[in-house]
Amino acid sequence: MTAPVANDRLQKRFDKWDSDGNGILEWSDFEQEAAKIAQNFGADARSKEAKALREGFRNLFDHLTQAAGAPSNGPLSRDQFLSVTQNLIFEGGEADFNRALGPVVKGIVGLCDKNADGQINAGEFEAWLAGIGVDRSAAQEAFRKVDSDDNGELSVDELLAAVREYHFGRLDVELLG
Repeated sequence: MTAPVANDRLQKRFDKWDSDGNGILEWSDFEQEAAKIAQNFGADARSKEAKALREGFRNLFDHLTQAAGAPSNGPLSRDQFLSVTQNLIFEGGEADFNRALGPVVKGIVGLCDKNADGQINAGEFEAWLAGIGVDRSAAQEAFRKVDSDDNGELSVDELLAAVREYHFGRLDVELLG
């Protein structure tokens, strides 16, 4: 993974999450991202699934602000965000990465796991990617790439590994939009 690829992907993530475009990340930006994702899945904002996703984003925001030494409600500058997320991805190890992003991924799984088995099948995965703007054929190809054990289901661990591999530049499946 080259540093420029990682930096580019993290810059895009910052811009996506900076919903009001003011050049800093605040809790309200993360809250709006969670609400947008829930809405894309057709979930009521008061549903337990939407609340779980919101809590996942809160966990992530708290992790990032704490790691940056920022106040608990932020804000995070672009430089702080890049520094902290690069460290999370490349230095912190898989356990730290999963601790920070696991609740967000689990929240999204909760929104699209229609059969409530804790795994994502191909149809549910297509709905996930449609929720973040990916067309069906690209979603089918992405499913094959993410299903590392070829069992036709995606576990939270496989999904977290895919998010991490995306940031390492070894997978071009952007699961977080």
